Amino acid sequence: MKARQETIAAISTPPGAGGIGVLRLSGPDAVAVAGRCFRALDRKALEAHEPRKLIYGELLDRGGEVIDWCLCTYSRGPSSYTGEDTAEFQCHGSPMVLTLGLESLFAQGARQAGPGEFTRRAFWNGKLDLAQAEAVGDLLEAQSREGARHAAGQLAGALSKKIGAIYAALTDVMAHFHAVLDYPDEDIDPFRLEELDGTLAEQERELKGLLATCGRGKQLRDGVPCAIVGRPNAGKSSLLNALLGWERAIVTEIPGTTRDTVEERCELGGVPLRLIDTAGLRETLDPVEMLGVERSRRAMEEAGLIFVLWDGSVPATQEDVQLLEQAVRRAPTVLVQTKRDLPFETAADWALPEDVPVVELSAKTGEGLEELEWAVTELFPRDEAATYGELLTNARQEEAARRAAESVRRAREALEAGVTPDALLTDVEAALEALGELTGQSVREDVTDRIFARFCVGK
Repeated sequence: MKARQETIAAISTPPGAGGIGVLRLSGPDAVAVAGRCFRALDRKALEAHEPRKLIYGELLDRGGEVIDWCLCTYSRGPSSYTGEDTAEFQCHGSPMVLTLGLESLFAQGARQAGPGEFTRRAFWNGKLDLAQAEAVGDLLEAQSREGARHAAGQLAGALSKKIGAIYAALTDVMAHFHAVLDYPDEDIDPFRLEELDGTLAEQERELKGLLATCGRGKQLRDGVPCAIVGRPNAGKSSLLNALLGWERAIVTEIPGTTRDTVEERCELGGVPLRLIDTAGLRETLDPVEMLGVERSRRAMEEAGLIFVLWDGSVPATQEDVQLLEQAVRRAPTVLVQTKRDLPFETAADWALPEDVPVVELSAKTGEGLEELEWAVTELFPRDEAATYGELLTNARQEEAARRAAESVRRAREALEAGVTPDALLTDVEAALEALGELTGQSVREDVTDRIFARFCVGK
């Protein structure tokens, strides 16, 4: 794929005032356009300076007036992020300065970049494959340390290398059977057949192993949906606030204060969570509270982790036990006994479902939060053998890997059944095409359009 020839420009820092604001250009005229909007302190032309060096000077508006003192740098393709000529201004982070600077670049011939267009050009020009390009988006959106580390590993090529090894092995198999088709009088040595079957079996195992990572990959990218449920006044909003470290939800002693679900993200024990504070589960005639209770039940049904809260300052009820049993049937569950700072009623008086971790804590004092962290870590252990970046993280990748694995399985069955090489080749080629979609070797443009549409402008 080749990038379009226009020079594009965009503000590459978030909206609003900040210490630094960045204007970015890419394209065949990027350096020339930037040079016409910049006057170096030494009065030499921008192109007279060395590439990749920061040059101090004046940023000029479309009328040639100074609007800021800034730093400017440029790179020549293909040794740049996009593979094209690029330039960048590091200005003061005033929205007005950035707007006037962008207007000046447009007046000199650049056009507004679309969402993700810089990274799309990097993909077009072979600087990144599609898995790495998706990792750029994941890194921009990462909301946990583990998620950021995984995205960085994928951007560095960890997943691409794993896919590449499978692709190379299958290409060798295909080359062999093409040779058989070209020379039909040559019989396939039985030992060679056994070797080919072993290769296919190994690649099928690799693909199945890759598919097994998808759940963990999605968790790292999106977070585990964690429903905090319990009867009114069990301490759900207090626990949410304690885990976040700030007062996100209103907390009162009045039962039914929370009428709707409240969602926030945090990381607990290295596990990224999407915490969902829910309305207290109880029978009610209040129509607004009824809607909140229904949303609470739906959050519990869709959760990947459930914290069932019992108010430890009062005896547990049969209703509490029933809620715990419902949660255990739906997702990994932790029983959290709250208000440990008050006179306490132990959960040991009840016959609890097997293997349910029980944590006693006080959201007020923080006592017991570390035990909750350990419980979550036990439920979602990190695979120490896994390398950061080798996990599938989205439905597109999972679907392509699944098709590749299914095609390899069919190829193995065809080989064992003794079918003709041309029939077997059909399945191997289908597997290669699916793997090509993972890295972008054989992906359609409408797919890339959907991928880059989620990127911010300027990246």
